[in-house]
Amino acid sequence: MNKYIAVVDDEKDIADLVCHQLKKNNYKTNNFLNGRDFLDSLNRNLPDLVVLDIMLPGIDGIEICKLLKNNPEYMNIKVIMLTAKQDVIDKVIGLEIGADDYVTKPFSPRELAARVKAVLRRWNENEDEIQNKIDNINEEIFIDHNKHEVYDKNGGKIVLTSTEFKILTILLKKRGWVFSREKLLDQLWGKDKYVIDRTIDVHIKNLREKLGETGKLILNIRGIGYKLEN
Repeated sequence: MNKYIAVVDDEKDIADLVCHQLKKNNYKTNNFLNGRDFLDSLNRNLPDLVVLDIMLPGIDGIEICKLLKNNPEYMNIKVIMLTAKQDVIDKVIGLEIGADDYVTKPFSPRELAARVKAVLRRWNENEDEIQNKIDNINEEIFIDHNKHEVYDKNGGKIVLTSTEFKILTILLKKRGWVFSREKLLDQLWGKDKYVIDRTIDVHIKNLREKLGETGKLILNIRGIGYKLEN
């Protein structure tokens, strides 16, 4: 089944151009000129990925991304931020709230289509290798790999972004190993990485906070990177 990509941009020419390029790559698309129309559409059809402009009338792209990533029903929708803002701090903010990639205007439609393909591919890798597997970090926190969910010993869900979940599973898979920021970037984005290594620090910070006391098991090895303590 073809993946469905939503494009949210108040510049109709840009939205039409992106949709045209994505359709050439066999994606189903729909474009929205404002965030409210896009959010209303989620009741009818959930996209696999959204190409999301930051500067939108009404509710902006940052708020939309936050709403998606903090809602268990929508958190697995992949997000590529598309914006004219080019400052590093803007990129960090976008990735900090859970965006999966960041593209600045002006952009190449072919490159954007390649980014969409890369984001969808990297999160689907190794899906078939996990069968009914549940891991525990300690006696307090458990991971259900099939459902991509983390919960506490009382069954309460801990809502993680897709990137936070992936980092946690990487650290857990080789518990006690020290991963450099570069190595984590490689495992998360591979050859398709377009982000800075500070992004890892931001995701780790958020992950620790969400895990509470268990988050202290994620150790910062000064000058090297991170590990999950045994």
